[in-house]
Amino acid sequence: MEFALTDILSILAATIRVSTPLIFAAMAGIFSERSGIVDISLEGKLLAGAFAAASVAAVTGSPWLGLLAAIVVNMLLSLIHGFASITHNGDQVVSGVAINIIVSGLTVVLGMAWFHRAGQTPTLPSDARFMPIHLPGTEALSHIPILGDIYTKLISGHNLLVYVAFLSVAVTWWVLFKTRFGLRLRAVGENPNAVDTAGISVAFLRYRAVLIAGILTGIGGTYISIAQNASFIRDMSAGQGYIALAAMIFGKWKPLPAMFACFLFGFLDALAMRLQGVSLPYVGEIPVQFIQASPYILTVILLAGFVGRAVAPKADGVPYVKER
Repeated sequence: MEFALTDILSILAATIRVSTPLIFAAMAGIFSERSGIVDISLEGKLLAGAFAAASVAAVTGSPWLGLLAAIVVNMLLSLIHGFASITHNGDQVVSGVAINIIVSGLTVVLGMAWFHRAGQTPTLPSDARFMPIHLPGTEALSHIPILGDIYTKLISGHNLLVYVAFLSVAVTWWVLFKTRFGLRLRAVGENPNAVDTAGISVAFLRYRAVLIAGILTGIGGTYISIAQNASFIRDMSAGQGYIALAAMIFGKWKPLPAMFACFLFGFLDALAMRLQGVSLPYVGEIPVQFIQASPYILTVILLAGFVGRAVAPKADGVPYVKER
C-alpha cells in the first residue's frame, strides 16, 4: 500500500510540474482572447521566454534577471502582435504563426552566435535557477502517515514558479470577474462597438490584455528553461503553447476549468513518461514513440469528442474598425 501511495504521489507531483507552463500560457490566452485577440503565438512566446531567461541567467548568474528578461522580451513580442492585429487590423492567426516561426529560428541563431553550442545555452548552476523550496512544517509533518506524504511529496518541494502558477489562476479569475477592468475586457471581446460607444478605447484595452499575456508567457518560459530544466534546448517548448490553447478551449475561456484541463494534459504527459520501458501483459513493451505521442493524440480525442460546444467570445479574432 505504501509503495502504491508513493507511486501515485510521484505521478501527481510530476503532473503539477508538467502542467505549470501550460497554466501560465492558458491564463495568457484567456486574457488575450477575452479581449478579442486570438493569440496563436503562445508557443513562440514560451520559447522566447525560455531562451531569454536561460541566456540572461547564464551570463549574470541571476534567475531573477532571467525572469525579468523573459517578461520584457515577451511583452515586446506582444506589442508586435498587437501592432499587427490591433493597430493595423491584420490577420491575428497569421501574425501569431509568424511570431512562432521567427522565434523558433531566431533562438537557434542567437544561441549559436552567443554560446557556440548548436543553439543551446550553457548548463546553469543551482544558484542561477529557481530550485525547489520546502514549505513550513515539512519536517514536522514528514513522519505522519499519508498526510505527511501528501504534504511533503505533493504540496511541498516545488519551485517558486509552480506556486505562482496557481496564484495566477486566482488572480486571473479575480481580475476578469471582480474588477471594472475585467468587465470592460470581457465586454470588448463580445461587443467592441458598445465599448467604444461608451467612450472606452478598444485598442488600449486590447493592448493591455496582450501585454498581460506577454508577462504570463514570460514567466511560463522562464519555468521551462531555468526551473524545470537547467538550460535552453532548441524548440524545448515542444508544442506546450498549442496544448495550452487546447486547454483554454477545453475550459471554455474560464480560468478554473482551463487549469483543470491543463492538469488533465499534464497527467497524460506524466503518465506517458511513467510508462516508458514498462511491459504490459499480452502487449509487451510499448514503443517509446507511441508513448511520446500519446498526450497529443489524447488531447485531440478529448477536444473532438468530449469538450462539447465551446463558444468563443463573439469578437474573438475579428479586427475592430471604428465607425465614422
